[in-house]
Amino acid sequence: MPLNPNLNSLAYFEAVARTGRVTDAAAELGVSTAAVSQQLKRLEEQWGVKLFRRQDRHLLLTLDGERLFQTTTAAFRMIRGARTAVLRKSDSRQLSLRSSPSFAVRWLTPRLKDFLDQNSDVGIRVDASPDFTDFETEAMDLDTRYGSGNWPGLHSECIVSDYILPLCSPDYRDQLRRLTDDPREQMAAARLIHSVKALYQWDLWLAVHGIDMPDEPAPLRFDRSSMAIPLACDGAGILLDSVTLAYDELRQGTLVPMSTAFPAVEFPAYWAICPPRHMNRRIVRLFIEWLRTHGDTFQVNARGMLQGFGCSIRMAEAGEPGLL
Repeated sequence: MPLNPNLNSLAYFEAVARTGRVTDAAAELGVSTAAVSQQLKRLEEQWGVKLFRRQDRHLLLTLDGERLFQTTTAAFRMIRGARTAVLRKSDSRQLSLRSSPSFAVRWLTPRLKDFLDQNSDVGIRVDASPDFTDFETEAMDLDTRYGSGNWPGLHSECIVSDYILPLCSPDYRDQLRRLTDDPREQMAAARLIHSVKALYQWDLWLAVHGIDMPDEPAPLRFDRSSMAIPLACDGAGILLDSVTLAYDELRQGTLVPMSTAFPAVEFPAYWAICPPRHMNRRIVRLFIEWLRTHGDTFQVNARGMLQGFGCSIRMAEAGEPGLL
């Protein structure tokens, strides 16, 4: 067997294994079916194994063929991704960005016009996804991600620190106040709305404040803050969620702190992440600098708004689960 397998034969093999038909692979590759069959025969002879068995009108992989396919399909996917990345990087005016969905919709997108006004020759692609970018196989320049900041081997910097505290509609707050003057008793009587992907969860917050809640007969759980926040605005219960994401509702008065007896908890929450090599691209550095500037301004405004409500603010302590 040759020391170095024929890459052309491997490409033909991968296409047939993926499509299941020589004719489909030939059409995809833009060659004749005879050329594909010849390359498959040559590869089997080189390797000394059978890679396919025929069933009806389809070609099915043998065990050896399956092993080879798992390797080749991953390799060609990485090569295609690298090619896309190389071609894209030749255009210094194009930025591909992935972001946590709620952050993309509620914080990032409303501010993007400012960046585009300052950089009118820049094109941006935003992919709002809960899945973190695999920078080795995906053609992405940057990821803006909600999380704890633990991404080994990657450049990461906090662009927005968040504030967490119980939030509800003014009517719901007044309804609880009519029951009792004690904020802890108010909380025990409240219906909780859970944002299940938030770093700071209700069980941690309740434990910190020594509040025992009755069992929830019908819990409300949402995997997007963009769904939980409107429900709290409608008076369905109390939400423990991000001031960053609920900023507009707090500013407009459709959400308010449930009680100023409970301080807002501050912690690093939203990050810009990329491989260190991506920092060599001017467009990436430019966008991170823009994020940093807007993040600093936003934090000043958010802190001022909370203090205007009469809320105190404390930094999350080392050891609080999920945060530090």
